[in-house]
Amino acid sequence: MSLITDAQRSLMLEYGRRSARGEPIDPMPVVKLFTPDAGATWLLSELDPEDPDIAFGLCDLGLGYPELGSVRLSEIESVRGKLGLPVERDLDFEADKSLSAYAEEARALGRVCA
Repeated sequence: MSLITDAQRSLMLEYGRRSARGEPIDPMPVVKLFTPDAGATWLLSELDPEDPDIAFGLCDLGLGYPELGSVRLSEIESVRGKLGLPVERDLDFEADKSLSAYAEEARALGRVCA
């Protein structure tokens, strides 16, 4: 299974283009990725239009310090949890707030809740 669908990729690239133009945006996360056998979670909203392997979003490696930042999708694809399971896309995830709202909540709780 691909980490992101074509429709998600298109929307994330659009958000990335808007961000690259300097538009102030605070989109809802487009995709939630997670490790089924570890505590990592990524809520991603944008792809860099110049390098679509680079995504932007809320990254939580399960260490108690979630943060907004960039990550390479190819690196996420290489991650394996304690049992060797690959990262999965949460097929049921539907964002109900902006990325900044998820980030604020995650900082307060020390983890992503989505």
